[in-house]
Amino acid sequence: MASNVTSFTSPLADKFTAVALPPQLDYVVDKIASAGVGTWLFTVLALAVAYDQVSYWTQKGCIVGPSFKQPFIGPFLESMNPKFEEYLAKWQSGPLSCVSVFHKFVVIASTRDLARKIFNAPAYAKPCVVDIATKILGEKSWVFLDGKEHVDYRKGLNGLFTQKALECYLPRQEDVYDKAYKKYVEITKDAGGKPVPFMHQFRELMCATSCRTFVGYYISDEAITKISDDYYLVTAALELVNFPVIVPYTRTWYGKKAADMVMDEFAKCAAKAKVRMAAGGDITCIMDAWIKGMIDSKKWREATEKGLSTEGLEKPTPLVRDFTDMEISQTIFTFLFASQDATSSAATWLFQITAQRPDVLDRVREENYRVRNGDVNARVTLEQLESMTYTRAVVRELLRWRPPVIMVPYKVKKAFPITDTYTVPKGAMVIPTTYMALRDPDVYENPDEFDPDRYYSGDAEVKGSKNYLVFGTGPHYCLGQQYAQLNLALAIGKASVLLDWKHHATPISEEIKVFATLFPKDDCPLTFQERKW
Repeated sequence: MASNVTSFTSPLADKFTAVALPPQLDYVVDKIASAGVGTWLFTVLALAVAYDQVSYWTQKGCIVGPSFKQPFIGPFLESMNPKFEEYLAKWQSGPLSCVSVFHKFVVIASTRDLARKIFNAPAYAKPCVVDIATKILGEKSWVFLDGKEHVDYRKGLNGLFTQKALECYLPRQEDVYDKAYKKYVEITKDAGGKPVPFMHQFRELMCATSCRTFVGYYISDEAITKISDDYYLVTAALELVNFPVIVPYTRTWYGKKAADMVMDEFAKCAAKAKVRMAAGGDITCIMDAWIKGMIDSKKWREATEKGLSTEGLEKPTPLVRDFTDMEISQTIFTFLFASQDATSSAATWLFQITAQRPDVLDRVREENYRVRNGDVNARVTLEQLESMTYTRAVVRELLRWRPPVIMVPYKVKKAFPITDTYTVPKGAMVIPTTYMALRDPDVYENPDEFDPDRYYSGDAEVKGSKNYLVFGTGPHYCLGQQYAQLNLALAIGKASVLLDWKHHATPISEEIKVFATLFPKDDCPLTFQERKW
């Protein structure tokens, strides 16, 4: 038995023995045959690193980007704490630049024309937010739909943002602002008149405004507060670069739990709204309007299918199908996703910038006082709100000066010849930025200055029509752009006649931090008091 063991040789060894090998090759074969596990692992790792690097070089081609990629993870660790200055340097480095993180190759487009080309190229690219987004927002979320399916779904939502619809939502928004502005005065009193960072308060304010606009009073104040607090987790989970799978107790895991909580709340609201609207209730929020469209569509279809008279029925355009409570919830959640961080950023900067520029605030205040006919507690109509041309110019300029959406990630569906010399590879992420177009010195004189008059009496609206990418363009442009601007005008206009406030500057007040969008680094320390007329 022992002799059998010692005389055993493998077929591979026999094969090599039968062939005369050159000394150099014989040495290599011998080294491979005698290599230990550690050597094999090191070799495999070295080959993987080499493949990762070569793959990056191949995809990078002629565009700007790091010469070498940090093996596998790329700049992942740096992206955990994004800095605005690093984003700006990337945008300024060239029309196209790139990074590669984990398995994802990312191309950044920094010019107006390249950004517009991506926004208007549904054949080549579709919105993706980030890889993990479908797991958090829902695999079947309408924002990820493409082509005709997306167009048809969107048509059924357009009616929720008409002038008539926006008029219906105003009372709920005014309720939120009345309550919040009284609270701001109390916060300052409780702090002994000392400044308090208000960024978190503005996030809660915009969340409450959105929820009351989207789901009305079907949701409790307590649920809105919880959503406002927990939505931070969703924002953190959807950072531009993250680990591609959900791992327990990580940002993406907490973000998924928070998103599920919000959608469960909205699904409960949908169930209540269906009962109320079926009983003939008035439209008070977006959810009501959408469900009313479903009910009217169902009545029209049933009448025509049964050959009954449609006299007295108004045919909805377009006809919409019945949606389940969770489908309604998921769609309403995408509205919150689109609005929460963006409007929170805009509101924070609005209060800071108007406090710093009393001449601007005085003009806003005078316009709002006049439109309200001297009654500071008067509710405004949509027509009155639209007539506030200076207040709306302030909002318009604020959105240009501190754009709440600085980048919009798209996924490339097929090789995308974005320029004559570079093609974005299939499967890559391509990201148009809005910031540089909104700072174009050929369009905006002194682009780094905040100047509402460029929209009030100047020519920025005309000259910058192609540059104003705050709400995107193309088939996926923001559905709620009119609503968002009017809502912000209402917020700052109403505050101007009810409150006086002061910004307490710090050394970092003008510095920018990035949390999905742009915020002042010191979180905007303010004091409020009731205005005496």
